[in-house]
Amino acid sequence: MHRMKKIILLLLASLIVYAAFFTEKDRLDREVKRLCAIDGGIRVYETVKLPAERFDQYGQIRVPVKWLAEPGDEYYYKGSTSYLIKGNPELLQLRTWIYHKSDNRLLGESTVYMRRGGGIPGPWHMPAFICPQETDVDMKKRIFIME
Repeated sequence: MHRMKKIILLLLASLIVYAAFFTEKDRLDREVKRLCAIDGGIRVYETVKLPAERFDQYGQIRVPVKWLAEPGDEYYYKGSTSYLIKGNPELLQLRTWIYHKSDNRLLGESTVYMRRGGGIPGPWHMPAFICPQETDVDMKKRIFIME
């Protein structure tokens, strides 16, 4: 009988931990998917053809953040992070815009939603869920095309 009480207490404790940490995480994951379906992803407004020597060995072109752009840079990016829900877990919207520097023409933008946190607290890496899986590297590959 004593053993049965321990098992019941363990199951009850497990349910409390699950309810406290995973139900909110799951709810926010569903919200990430919903928001992502509305406006998540990459939108390219203009493609730019560049000579092969402008690309590095990984097929990437350097696009600095606006405040680090040097006089010779032709393009820059700006980004923003909006905390839609703060705490643990939290819900974020990450946006990035790439511009042509000389006329501030918008070449493309990306919108990503992320749930961060929501796992059992500890010294390990904070769990996250992101949608879409495309990155700013993917956006640059769509905007900047090798001639």
